[in-house]
Amino acid sequence: MTKQNFSLTHSILPYRLALLLLLVWGLCSCGNVSQPGFNIGNFHIGSNITPIGKIQPAQADKATVYIQGKVERQVPLLQRWAYQIDDSTGKIWVVTSQNNLAKGAEVVIKGKVKYQSIPLAGKELGEIYIEEDS
Repeated sequence: MTKQNFSLTHSILPYRLALLLLLVWGLCSCGNVSQPGFNIGNFHIGSNITPIGKIQPAQADKATVYIQGKVERQVPLLQRWAYQIDDSTGKIWVVTSQNNLAKGAEVVIKGKVKYQSIPLAGKELGEIYIEEDS
């Protein structure tokens, strides 16, 4: 009878061990849930955030992007505002109807890439900017 009891315990042991490991793995993974992306201090670049340095004039009127960065400057326009946003890859102006973005604030903005051509003395001095979606 001892031999039969040993074989029953021996055959159940791998299942118990597998169940225990599965439960421990499940509990550990629940406590470590985070959003995809890249963290630099308090600055989080999510998986759908476009680095400002990668925005190109060829994307104008074709691409809608999310940018994240710090407000560096603000300029009032007629019924709109322009904010210069800086992330670690570059700076870009954003035209928006929001009038409450404070200098130094961290923001995430969704908008359409635009390009304003400025030909001067045979050179193109155009500027890329973002027009926020309403």
